[in-house]
Amino acid sequence: MAETPHTPTVPTEPFMGPALWYGSDLAGRDDWVLGLSAENREELRAALHTARAHAATLLRMTVADFPLPTLAAELKRAARTLSEGRGFLLIKGIPAELLGEAEASTVLRGIGQYLGRPVPQTADGRTLCHIRDVGPTQDGPAPPACLTRAALPFHTAESDLLGLLCLRPARSGGRTLLASAAAVHNAVLELRPDLAAHLYRTHLFDRQEEPASGEAAYLASPLVTRHGDRPSMRYDRARLGSGARTARGDGPDGARAADKELYDFIETTAASPGVQLELDLQPGDLLLLDNHVVLHARSAYEDFDAAERKRHLLRLWLARHRGADPADQAAGAHFRPTTRAGVTPRDVIRPRSLRTARPGCGCPPLCTHSDESRTRRS
Repeated sequence: MAETPHTPTVPTEPFMGPALWYGSDLAGRDDWVLGLSAENREELRAALHTARAHAATLLRMTVADFPLPTLAAELKRAARTLSEGRGFLLIKGIPAELLGEAEASTVLRGIGQYLGRPVPQTADGRTLCHIRDVGPTQDGPAPPACLTRAALPFHTAESDLLGLLCLRPARSGGRTLLASAAAVHNAVLELRPDLAAHLYRTHLFDRQEEPASGEAAYLASPLVTRHGDRPSMRYDRARLGSGARTARGDGPDGARAADKELYDFIETTAASPGVQLELDLQPGDLLLLDNHVVLHARSAYEDFDAAERKRHLLRLWLARHRGADPADQAAGAHFRPTTRAGVTPRDVIRPRSLRTARPGCGCPPLCTHSDESRTRRS
């Protein structure tokens, strides 16, 4: 669904709320880190045992299948930080024995239930994706960039919230980079006011998968909408690609040139030393972020030779729970960004051997998954 700003004119005021932060200010602090206590870690172990005892499948897991008596309160505060604060949080200390692929999948989905609703990352409905280098392909298209060792530029994902659980780091590199969308927006207003209008006008994004039946070929959305004192930014230059430019080809050359200038400026600003925050994720680290207010990227990396030591992250997309909080209801719909609910699943799933990966999908055709996502929509 496309996002539309509730104010038709282009705002000229910078964002000044808690979503505005600079990496240089946060680098030496730990108030964005939640370290798990011994009690929290024991709760995770017990919750995994309960989920297994209930024979709870990942697709049907509920909070009752993954009970966290005390950690639930911490996760509620984390949800507030994501929706009202800086928009990101790092949880440290998930026990090493819970970082096997099956165990980590259950733990990540279990924690995710307290923050939002898991949404598909691929057209066949996968809600958990393994982020690791899959190596060169002999046949078919190249894997998406996230499944290589290459650097990933700053972007947002098609979900309200993103969870990245580190199972193993790379031998070197592979740092996760964050930037405040408010800081990037404000830099455009201050340094390139001539481009500010282009933040708020409609851009066409390529679909991450072939469009489903009845679905538009392109997603139409501004790069930024305003919701009270918080921005909602959608940006992924790989999807502002040739197809979308062709669809917008009747626009004036000057507008297209200004778009390119804007994209260059966004990426340069987000990657600047004062704006970006570098994270070196370690085993047991879980990064949570709000895609509306935080852009993320990754540096290139060198990996280990042994398969069991290679860099491996587990990724979860979530749509935020809506309407449960009275303050959320009182704010009014125009103060909340449109829900990003992932990739639209297909009604009919092709055999696995016939599927092809598309850039941005996050998974190759033969990627292994531990969720039961290859099902038809009900």
